[in-house]
Amino acid sequence: MRRVAISIFVLAVCAASASAQSNDPAPDQERRDRIADNLKLQFEQLRNSDVRIMEISDAALEGFDQGVVVIDGRNAMRFLVTDDDKYFFLLAADAIDVSLSKEEVAAEFARLREEEMKLARTRHRALLDLAAGRPSRGPADAPITIFEFSDFQCPYCARASSTIDQLLEKYDQDVRLVFMHMPLTRHRWAEPAAIAATCAGRQSEEAFWTLHDFYFEHQSSLTPENVVDKTREQLKDSKIALEAWDNCATDETSADYADVLGEVRAESEAGRRHGVTGTPAFFINGRFLSGAEPLSAFDEIIAAIRVEDE
Repeated sequence: MRRVAISIFVLAVCAASASAQSNDPAPDQERRDRIADNLKLQFEQLRNSDVRIMEISDAALEGFDQGVVVIDGRNAMRFLVTDDDKYFFLLAADAIDVSLSKEEVAAEFARLREEEMKLARTRHRALLDLAAGRPSRGPADAPITIFEFSDFQCPYCARASSTIDQLLEKYDQDVRLVFMHMPLTRHRWAEPAAIAATCAGRQSEEAFWTLHDFYFEHQSSLTPENVVDKTREQLKDSKIALEAWDNCATDETSADYADVLGEVRAESEAGRRHGVTGTPAFFINGRFLSGAEPLSAFDEIIAAIRVEDE
């Protein structure tokens, strides 16, 4: 019976040498060293590198052996080599089993979709437990809740905010947005801004959204040194009690500051726990959407949710 295995070959080089044409089998170490030398010969960028063939063994594909090459002790790549050492292939992926029937593939897709739906429901329930007290837009009883994990200093988050405005206008009765902080450590004013906005939001949710829009619109002019002062300027004509806000947003010894800092970091940890590694990131009734995607990406997920709920 013929076995079929497919691998993606991203590189093929001739690894032949005079010794490879000998009928006498070479010892394993000699063979590994010889292949490594051939690679250094073929690739100029490897001439001064430490190239080591770590292992060679039989491959599932007839006429081939398999192994691992390590460059400078850190870059490990799988490979196939013909058993006469004539051709060497670096692999982008492991072999793929393509023997399933159409019916088996369809059944596997159905199983995966069911697992994804279960995960989304579990994730959604967990996030809803965190929603109380977080700033939100849209009807509280909307059938679809979107959790946005965002960073005020992130340019992609600023880009996504205009998409969210369009989304909430389009689905004004069906979608609720809950904002979750996830300031990245490399963004030096993102966490102070998150604290300042949360402190304002505890007095007035409208003030939170005013600051939300201000930070995204003026990212280029904000710094770790001026973000608090510029925030205070935005709030001075509002109904916010500035003395209480200052105590919360700037006094690192106050209980309010410690409480808000803990809240911001707990939101970040919740994002990481659910698989968020960058901002912006969205969970639409638990379904994950990463990055500043266009409105159509949200439309597609919302349409799928509606079908599932019918």
